[in-house]
Amino acid sequence: MKRAKTIDLPKATMDLLARCAAVLKPPPELTLSQWADRYRVLSAESSAEPGRWHTDKAPYQREIMDAIGDPHIRKVVIMSAAQIGKTDAFILNPLGYYMDYAPAPILVMQPTLDMGQTFSKDRLAPMIRDTPELRDKVDVKSRYSGNTIMKKNFPGGHITIVGANSATGLASRPIKVLLADEVDRYPASAGTEGDPLSLAQKRQTTFWDKKTVIVSTPVLKGHSRIETEFNQSTREEWNVPCPDCGHYQPLVWANVIFDKENQQAEVLYKCERCGSVNGEYRWKQASRNGRFVPENPGAEARGFHLNTLASTFCSWKEIVQKFLVAKEQLDQGNPEGMKVWVNTELGETWEEQGEQVEDAALYNRRELYDAEVPDDVLVLTAGVDVQDDRFEVEVVGWGIGKESWGIRYQKIYGDLLKEQVWADLDAFLLAGFRKKDGTALYIVSACMDSGGHHADQVLRFCRDRWERKVWAIKGKGGSDVPYIRNPSTNNRVKAPLFTIGVDAGKALLYQRLRHEAKGPNYCHFPMNEEAGYDEAYFKGLASEKMVVRFRKGRPVVMWELKDSKHKRNEPLDLRNYATAALEIANPVLQVTEGAPKPRKRPTGRRVVRGGGI
Repeated sequence: MKRAKTIDLPKATMDLLARCAAVLKPPPELTLSQWADRYRVLSAESSAEPGRWHTDKAPYQREIMDAIGDPHIRKVVIMSAAQIGKTDAFILNPLGYYMDYAPAPILVMQPTLDMGQTFSKDRLAPMIRDTPELRDKVDVKSRYSGNTIMKKNFPGGHITIVGANSATGLASRPIKVLLADEVDRYPASAGTEGDPLSLAQKRQTTFWDKKTVIVSTPVLKGHSRIETEFNQSTREEWNVPCPDCGHYQPLVWANVIFDKENQQAEVLYKCERCGSVNGEYRWKQASRNGRFVPENPGAEARGFHLNTLASTFCSWKEIVQKFLVAKEQLDQGNPEGMKVWVNTELGETWEEQGEQVEDAALYNRRELYDAEVPDDVLVLTAGVDVQDDRFEVEVVGWGIGKESWGIRYQKIYGDLLKEQVWADLDAFLLAGFRKKDGTALYIVSACMDSGGHHADQVLRFCRDRWERKVWAIKGKGGSDVPYIRNPSTNNRVKAPLFTIGVDAGKALLYQRLRHEAKGPNYCHFPMNEEAGYDEAYFKGLASEKMVVRFRKGRPVVMWELKDSKHKRNEPLDLRNYATAALEIANPVLQVTEGAPKPRKRPTGRRVVRGGGI
């Protein structure tokens, strides 16, 4: 047997060969979650707990991350609540994994260019800086590296960050991995080029092993891109075993039990099978053994849904407290808080309900008052609408819990270019309205529309009566406009002028009009003929409906006239103005000594189940 020859090589050559062998050595078999546990470092400026990443802190993230890193899965969809760590787990960790372990051209798509820049500077750059395995892969110092805020080059690939509103950013080079974040906030069209998500996916056609990850908190039902994508996927829910019987089940709001009157009491959860009740700690301990259960296992795309009940970043008490605030707003007629809560805490779409009310039903529920002003009325407000030949005024009474009574709907005719009709209006606003015992109630505040042909006259009229709380207002549409804004004197008359979010006011009013039980937020109307609440009034009150239209590609909630039979909407506007007058004045709605006692309200400890929104 011949002896193998040995060759003595210089030390420099040996070192070079050793380095080449290290470079050419195949990487260890790592899933995405294993890579994150081994290498990812959370940055101080973007994490409440900086330092090493630990998937076990949020076990529901593991299967989703591993699905993203699985080369056999082409699409992963995550429809989730807001506080489950989705940006770190499903956007940043995949970026680090592909940069270090499986280099490829990557596109990160944010809703806007500005949000893309913020993501790059506040999230991506710190991760690259603080994670040793990534630090040397991106040359951020050399001006010849080609790296910018929106572009990061690394060996074997690059990261390009774009806004969904930029057609230019979506029309460049091919990409293998697409990470689409918050898709429900994307415009319907990137400029004039079409759907931004479809444009981005077209850039993947040259890659047989492409990967698409779509992540978002949902918004409006029927107009949610993430919900559409999720419904076409495996539709997997996070299931947790019962601490007592071991039955696997999703954590749903309907089984949450809490004490509305004592928010410091422990929040509990009831098992859907055995009925046992346990606290948050035991359920979240059990979640370490949780798993995703698919509803549609045959689908090509993997889809995951998560709500905040599963989150290790938010306590159940916090969720309940947010719910109670949103529920109170909903009970007061404002659904916006509950809409946000459903989207961000449950990770579900919000379905608009009750877009309109029926005038016939309101007309038929009129009551015969025993006096001009019922005993439960505590204060009066008024709304004033200005037409070319008249004023229209509604006086509304308010009681505990903002229960309301229509008191008088009055038309005051005259030539608005002459003083007499303005004097008649002033006299009406100064008049007293009688209760059963003969005592008089007076209007404590009034809002008067200044948006017509007589704006300056309205402003002067209200300016001179500011101390009487007769306020000039100007309505502004849009679902994002707050109901009440602080007054401005930026007008020719230098009169204080309130801007009123009329769409918010209409939504509030329609919520109250749908209340069927007398008590807080219920709206009473008089049958007494002299009060002025005839069929025409109710047609005007119920003249509009809430619809969804698209503006610049985004769904927008708008108010429109129902039909040709409901052309006059002055009663709707007036009730809106009278409500605004109450909100601005903000009187104390409680019974004073010697006043008639209100109807009794239920009291005592109240245990509430989660399902009743």
